[in-house]
Amino acid sequence: MRQSSVVLLSLCIGLPMSMPAVALTFQTRLENVQWTVAGDKFECRLSQAISDFGTGEFVRRAGEQATFRVTSGEAWHGGGSATLLAAAAPWQPGRGDINLGSVRAAAGEPLHSTQLQAGRLLRGLLEGRGPLLRQRTQQGGETFEVRLLPAKFSPAYRDYLACTAKLLPVNFEQIKQAQLGFPNGTDVDSLTQAKLDIILQFIKADPSVNRINLDGHSDNSGNRLINRDLSRRRALAVMQYLMANGVPEAQITIRFHGERYPLVPNKSEANRAKNRRVTLHLEREAAPETPPQAPPAAPAKSDAAAMS
Repeated sequence: MRQSSVVLLSLCIGLPMSMPAVALTFQTRLENVQWTVAGDKFECRLSQAISDFGTGEFVRRAGEQATFRVTSGEAWHGGGSATLLAAAAPWQPGRGDINLGSVRAAAGEPLHSTQLQAGRLLRGLLEGRGPLLRQRTQQGGETFEVRLLPAKFSPAYRDYLACTAKLLPVNFEQIKQAQLGFPNGTDVDSLTQAKLDIILQFIKADPSVNRINLDGHSDNSGNRLINRDLSRRRALAVMQYLMANGVPEAQITIRFHGERYPLVPNKSEANRAKNRRVTLHLEREAAPETPPQAPPAAPAKSDAAAMS
């Protein structure tokens, strides 16, 4: 009779019979499971709401692979580490779980996986396994679990792949500072053009990036005046390429330093080639606030009008 009661309780609350003893398990009932996809050119998210807990989601930023994170409206977990598994679905009791190792866990913050762990979780979901996090509560130290179910995953995954196909090739952190090489002379070569085209693609997609600083450099082969002029001409070449591709001149600032700031010591031809460069730095500069205009003054009445 006792065993029957345990089976009935497990079916009612949606817990697998083979799970280890834990104080709390959070998961959405099977009939309520929904995977949702949202995103734009900068980020795609594939998520499932977790009843009474929060959200589990895969997040892929432009220029990166996906990571998996779990967020909660309450501070359930403490610091330290949590165990991440690609767990067999509750309706597959004979199937084993795959331990993917630990994830970062700071008290009150979302739990984040590595990109490798997220990739294995996605493959597991396609095979019928769901992400499962196991950790201790912040208060009391009892073990709890957070589980996402693999039900209804395939259609949402197709939408997620369609979203990721539209991502930009890079994100802001990856391109906010770039070294543009000028190994031969002062002309923008094909490799530098390719880098600039990627940067231009991002700038056009993100209008908040509205300031570009260009710093020209040289090696120490010539005298200082010649080197300074070479660094100026390199910065100007990049500026002209940007302007020819739609960047307003007012958004670009150039400086030129000659040989003063080598990237590497000028001890070999290979090193000198690295020092012949332009450093590009992107910024998001807030637009100055426009002071409110005072209402126009009422026209003064003439003496005749005042007397009438």
